[in-house]
Amino acid sequence: MSRQIQLDGQTGRLDKVLTQLTGESRSLIQRHLQQQFILVNGKAEKANYRLQGDELIELVESFEKPEPLMITPQPIEFEIIYEDEAILIVNKPSGLVVHPSKGHPDQTLANGLVYYLHDQLSSEGESYRPGIVHRIDKDTSGLLVVAKTNQAHRILSQAIQDKQLSRSYLALVQGQVGPDRGMIDAPIRRHPTQRTRFEVHSVGKSALTEFEVMTRYSENTLLKVNLITGRTHQIRVHLEYIKHPIVNDPIYFGPHFKEDLSIDSSFGQLLHAYELSLIHPMTNEPMTFQAPLPKEFQQYIDQLD
Repeated sequence: MSRQIQLDGQTGRLDKVLTQLTGESRSLIQRHLQQQFILVNGKAEKANYRLQGDELIELVESFEKPEPLMITPQPIEFEIIYEDEAILIVNKPSGLVVHPSKGHPDQTLANGLVYYLHDQLSSEGESYRPGIVHRIDKDTSGLLVVAKTNQAHRILSQAIQDKQLSRSYLALVQGQVGPDRGMIDAPIRRHPTQRTRFEVHSVGKSALTEFEVMTRYSENTLLKVNLITGRTHQIRVHLEYIKHPIVNDPIYFGPHFKEDLSIDSSFGQLLHAYELSLIHPMTNEPMTFQAPLPKEFQQYIDQLD
């Protein structure tokens, strides 16, 4: 369901104008823009886009306010890689949602963080995602940085915008990737009818993914993947786009595991955020963290030839 907004000649920053016209908070408008729920002349634009007053604004999702999500402390298993007074580096297991949503009201990483740290988490973001600076998909495993103070949260969020926080992934894909290294430059938008999917499309937001071949197998390739931009599902969409989908990706049509190789069938796509590099928000010290492959991922590739 979608609706249109009449600008009536109003000009200025996109997020500010929509805040005035809809009565919603600026942070909600910015989130809808990031999620591509708002289109300008059929195209996703950034919050700082300058309106000329004659554009067609379309809201492709309802602006009804959701019921507030309460965070209940719950004992959730996750590995702590590093911790100090300002940040926490977490190794999230596959299958764990980062924060509550309508479909996942509890049993998330955020619930576990509240259980572990109580009120020692940043309140800079929305109430249902305390301390959460960035996300990875439910069935993607690997490293996340969590902010314990509001100052650390603001600095880390700005570092992500300024591309000063780097994230590297390992992905097992179908087929033999041709070049040893490459860059995928293909804009991404939310799929217009399948709302859980994203797709490469000319009107989408700019998206850049860098890859390097780590190991070649007879029917698969293990890639190191670096995010230059950070669009939702970016790695999964881009690898499907170059016809090398991630093994066992349930949305982007990765193949099922080989029947002759044993692995838990409930394990998600073989994509792991294995390295995270950042500048510490308080000390300005460069820091790099790594997390080994989950045992299910490692056991699977150990059986490949």
